[in-house]
Amino acid sequence: MIEDKRIKIGIPRGLLYYKYYKLWEVFFENLGCQIVLSPQTNKKILEKGANLAIDESCLSLKIFLVHVDYLKDKVDYIFVPHIVSLHKNEEMCVKLMGMYDISRNTFRDVNFIEYTVDVEKYWPEFFGFLKLGWNFSKNPLLIIFSYLKAKKDQHHFRQKLIKEQEEQINNLKPDEPVILIVSHPYTIYDGFLGKPIIDFLNKEGVKIIYSDIADKDKIKNLSENISTDLYWTYNKELLGGLELYKDKADGIIFLITFPCGPDALVVNLCQNKIKKPMITIILDELQGEAGLRTRLESFVDILKIRKKKANGKKN
Repeated sequence: MIEDKRIKIGIPRGLLYYKYYKLWEVFFENLGCQIVLSPQTNKKILEKGANLAIDESCLSLKIFLVHVDYLKDKVDYIFVPHIVSLHKNEEMCVKLMGMYDISRNTFRDVNFIEYTVDVEKYWPEFFGFLKLGWNFSKNPLLIIFSYLKAKKDQHHFRQKLIKEQEEQINNLKPDEPVILIVSHPYTIYDGFLGKPIIDFLNKEGVKIIYSDIADKDKIKNLSENISTDLYWTYNKELLGGLELYKDKADGIIFLITFPCGPDALVVNLCQNKIKKPMITIILDELQGEAGLRTRLESFVDILKIRKKKANGKKN
């Protein structure tokens, strides 16, 4: 068996992985690196890494550190992005701005690599990837090609998801209950956090719309219908998706991890502005499956009853 001598890049399956993994994987693979992913989150690995973060950290950051811990002895480098701001007058939440430094200080014997994006300080994504690529190739043309190829593939992947969701919305049946889930990708698509909820709703015959899967041009300014003061980029995008899809849904589920301040504020804003059945599910390490299932069952039952009554009036 021939040994694979490519540089191994570990990518933790948490936080921004669920938003940019196509971009990262294509970039590193074009530079001749081997990608090693941590597995889906499960209760076992979460319990193992429960003490890696301070108690005040949100569950999403704790899960991210668990994935870093899984990879630390299996790769040459662990990749952790450092994203501060993507647009003028906007910024990330503190866990995303600080996760590179937090990871580096938590695991002092691990080789970390990163790219920085800070538009407020005139450091765009392109510069960050050029600097990142220089670790693996001294050919600037290859680095630029790898970045442009990765951006193209990321765009096509996103467009595919958006098209699939729009087709589903256009083909909804009158008797199907529809729920809009407002949640960050690192929560809703995580194997431990969001997947059990999605599986349950699917079994109940609920059609799901995801607020994070939306055309950025369409949602660019829609979040201002709810708040003109919000400056966290990803929260603004979720609110834009909420505004875009809310009239297509019978109810809304806000899915957040404890104790996320920006998400809690967003939920409060929406409760005051949006007149639609909604529940907020706050996930933590001690979340009981039975209690969660009961809340979801009750919410789905209410939506089905309302749907049946509304269809009866139309007939």
